[in-house]
Amino acid sequence: MIENIENLILDHLCAIRGDTASRQDGMDELKARMSNLESAMIAVKRQISIGDEVDARQQVFLDLIIRRLDRIERCLDRQDNQRRYDAGVVRGLMLP
Repeated sequence: MIENIENLILDHLCAIRGDTASRQDGMDELKARMSNLESAMIAVKRQISIGDEVDARQQVFLDLIIRRLDRIERCLDRQDNQRRYDAGVVRGLMLP
């Protein structure tokens, strides 16, 4: 009878060990998948950072272009105003 109890206990311990091993395998798989997800997230963050950097560079470039256009427009306005003034003086008219 004691042998039957010992065998029964050993059978339960073996079943518990098997369950534990299969759960550990599952945990190892989950850890590997989580690691892959973390790596993918890092790659996405890196791409976002690169995109932000490109956006910032483009904004700086656009700001420079806008400043240059403003200077060109002011220069053209001055030239246009000077032509109007010169034309008014030649005709004897004074334009504001």
